[in-house]
Amino acid sequence: MSKEKTFEQIKRTAENGTEFWLARELQEVLDYAKWDNFYKVINTAKIACKISQQEVDNHFVEITKTVEIGGRKSKLEIPDLRKVKRVRKIKDYQLTRYACYLIVMNGDPRKEVIALGQTYFAVKTRQQEFNELYDQLNEDERRLFLRGDIRQKNQLLAQAAHKAGIITPHEYATFQDFGYRGLYDGENASDIARRKGVDQTKESILDYMSSLELGANLFRILTTEDVMRKNNVNTKNDAEQTHYKIGKAVRNTIIEVDGTLPEDMPTPTDSIKTIERKQLHDLKKKK
Repeated sequence: MSKEKTFEQIKRTAENGTEFWLARELQEVLDYAKWDNFYKVINTAKIACKISQQEVDNHFVEITKTVEIGGRKSKLEIPDLRKVKRVRKIKDYQLTRYACYLIVMNGDPRKEVIALGQTYFAVKTRQQEFNELYDQLNEDERRLFLRGDIRQKNQLLAQAAHKAGIITPHEYATFQDFGYRGLYDGENASDIARRKGVDQTKESILDYMSSLELGANLFRILTTEDVMRKNNVNTKNDAEQTHYKIGKAVRNTIIEVDGTLPEDMPTPTDSIKTIERKQLHDLKKKK
């Protein structure tokens, strides 16, 4: 059974003919084992919905369901006593097609079913809409938009690095530093964090970048993953050199067009996480 057919099978239709999907059922189709992990994706999708100037509550309709959570037997061996059912209430959502699209666009891109979901929920049409919308976004909204993209694409880059033999967190951090050094004229992640005043044990330097700086890093990430995959890069050294070379190429392009170099770009006051918390707070307050 194809995944596209599964998306179709879990689709429901309201009395007025409107189609919708239940989040708990979509969670299973998208291979998310834990609701807590999937709920984080839903919250990110809600922020994207708000940024796209759509009414969030129209696309993410919160509902409560009662489910059975098992039972227990009486200790007395009396034939008439049966299993006692226990129930609890859980949160769910009725999702529009647009809400489902936002969820798969913010899901784990390493899952094959996520790619199928993007196709099923009309990714091409929505991408065009987002491209047209981008020019209307303010700086914080652009940062949120690009940071979400980088989260996804960094997962694909990590997958390509793993295939090249980069396994441990330390090896991956070293691999990332090669890309940063190419783009930032020798600075690694620690150097960038120190310059920005960011505590790397608590926060990511990517959360303290402007939309312009995030765009440069997104291009670095996208191109490195594409080249590594196409050239079948399969050693740590080749992967590191590829990342450095592409980071340097992005820097040279900025120089050629007389653009602002990434180390000269201003550091925003608020982190991405702070902006996300504010957006979610506004959504809850409105509700």
